[in-house]
Amino acid sequence: MAAVRARLTLPRSVVVLGLVSFLNDAASEMITPLLPLFLTMTLGAGPMVVGLIEGVAEATASLLKLISGRLADRGVPPKWLLLGGYGISNIARPLVGLALSWSWVLGLRFFDRVGKGVRTSPRDALIAAASGEGRRGHAFGFHRAMDNAGAVVGPLLAFALLSLSVPLGHVFLASVVPGVLVLALLVFGLPGRPPVPPKLETVPLPHLRWSQLDARLKGLLLAAGGLALATVPEVFLVLWARSRGLEIVWVPLIWAAASLVKSLLSWPAGALSDRVGRVPVVFVGWSSRVVLLLALAHAGSAAPTIWGLFLAYAGALALTEGAERALIGDYAPARLKGTAFGLYHLITGALTLPGALLFGTVWQEVGERSAFYLAACLTAVAAAGMLAVLRRG
Repeated sequence: MAAVRARLTLPRSVVVLGLVSFLNDAASEMITPLLPLFLTMTLGAGPMVVGLIEGVAEATASLLKLISGRLADRGVPPKWLLLGGYGISNIARPLVGLALSWSWVLGLRFFDRVGKGVRTSPRDALIAAASGEGRRGHAFGFHRAMDNAGAVVGPLLAFALLSLSVPLGHVFLASVVPGVLVLALLVFGLPGRPPVPPKLETVPLPHLRWSQLDARLKGLLLAAGGLALATVPEVFLVLWARSRGLEIVWVPLIWAAASLVKSLLSWPAGALSDRVGRVPVVFVGWSSRVVLLLALAHAGSAAPTIWGLFLAYAGALALTEGAERALIGDYAPARLKGTAFGLYHLITGALTLPGALLFGTVWQEVGERSAFYLAACLTAVAAAGMLAVLRRG
């Protein structure tokens, strides 16, 4: 029993970062599920613009994730990077409520993602280093569970405000409250600088050269990028649900329910990958994603169908969240954890832009069903590539 308890105990940094992600996602998810509706119904944008904004936002963050990961490896205190990143996001994000055109939203989403780019790689590197290989899936699973739990609370807060006839813009402005709590928790809860293992203190930081990276790590990064290109941004599922007749007032609730599914699955799925291996866990998740994309293309308009497929797709995403990041931590050299996570986020984020644009363009110009067919085919190809890399490892 003592051994089990010790295995389940997480370091303070991991717990604090989990709570930070809980609060930050509560703030973020008060806005995210409503943003495509705000863009299309209030500001008059189309699906192509929705894809453009989401793709530019993620591509922006991806470049900065590499830079911030490199800075963390060079010795910049992760706490400073986390405070800067979360601070920028929680200033820019609520201002979306004041936007008068979709170009304003694009600019504010850009700054929001700048903050995400500054904080993400140092945070993931901190979790990977603090947890150790034997508990890495458990630690990332816990973090993703807390992140998704915040994504349950945020839409519920938005639903409560909408039920009181609060305008969409004012709901966005109210997200500043949990954002302030994020910064307070970082200031008072997170240690200033994580300890560096003695054997690494005197090891100089290697130059960043793609040719010198481990072949398995390079293959894994490229395959993860392929999956990012194929992944359907969840904001499009909101438009899919609306096209099937889901009322606006229910959008925050279905988003919250999807986040609850993720929260319940991501922690045990990450811990399971520590016991049975990463490959079986990710294989189930990726295969499920292909099947569900085809089902979304042919779904009817019955409420149980809308809710069931929306939640099932969220569950398929959650199955692989912790295991995928744990894989990067497994293959990354100890001295280059931040850099490896930076490359992971750079490649996946950069390919999110063309992926989102492609999906939105096909939806708008050819049709919704064709867009989901294309996403299913790309997901199957990318997943096969990643499995081939992992089997070689």
